[in-house]
Amino acid sequence: MSADLTWLLIKNNNSFLIKRSGVQFSSEAGNLLNKNSFKFSGLANNKTVGIEAAASGRGVVLSTKKSGVPAYKPAKAINKVTLSKGIRKSARSVAGLTRAGYRADLRKVRFRSRSRRRCPRLPEARQGCPQEGWQGYPRQQEL
Repeated sequence: MSADLTWLLIKNNNSFLIKRSGVQFSSEAGNLLNKNSFKFSGLANNKTVGIEAAASGRGVVLSTKKSGVPAYKPAKAINKVTLSKGIRKSARSVAGLTRAGYRADLRKVRFRSRSRRRCPRLPEARQGCPQEGWQGYPRQQEL
């Protein structure tokens, strides 16, 4: 099924949709900003990039969707890699992935998402995290 047809079917009604105060959010895997739009949809697009915090608390997990896997095997369609070498090396590897043509339109979004997942919001837990607005890290207003 094409990505456009899938989006037409799921955009107004799916199990991941959250409607609050006239704004629609989506909590599916592979949706970097949790916006309910075709560009960020992890369900409708054939190629998705997902960034989550690692279970060990060190590093991030980069997940991409493989092409050519049958639709009836969704678990085998996701490739997950844990990046724990440091913020600069992990950023470089993620940038290499998008530079190679795999969803280049999400290049700026993935860095915002990665920095948010790496650095917690609580002030006492932010030791070693960059200050907001420092060298490409988003300020609170940009989120």
